[in-house]
Amino acid sequence: MLEQIYCVDDDVITLMLCKKVIQRADFAKEILTATNGEEAILFFKELAKKPAPSYPSLTFLDLNMPIMNGWEFLDQYLKSGYNETFPGAKFIVLSSTIDPQDVEKTKNYPMVVDFLSKPITKEMIEELKEKAHNKK
Repeated sequence: MLEQIYCVDDDVITLMLCKKVIQRADFAKEILTATNGEEAILFFKELAKKPAPSYPSLTFLDLNMPIMNGWEFLDQYLKSGYNETFPGAKFIVLSSTIDPQDVEKTKNYPMVVDFLSKPITKEMIEELKEKAHNKK
């Protein structure tokens, strides 16, 4: 079980579903949320100020959001050096986009480990748990 998971999506229904599925699968002790990339960047900025920050080991990130979309968030995350500040943080793009170029583009971001299509399901979480277990 992970300590923290972060879900970033502008759709409150998707955030609620994400939390419910993760809770039912016993995948994380704590689930934090943000409604756009700007909120998420501010979250990581505040974490980075702490002496020994505890940070989410996994973040589900939507691409299409107002204020700051997922791509802008990923660019800002790298530019701010958070990839080095939080070396164990992994991201999964969770999007409704069907553009194969988006899947390909995620490969430019070393912290992005997967691209999944919405909605999140218990089967997806079980598969992620299995992958995490097999890496140990």
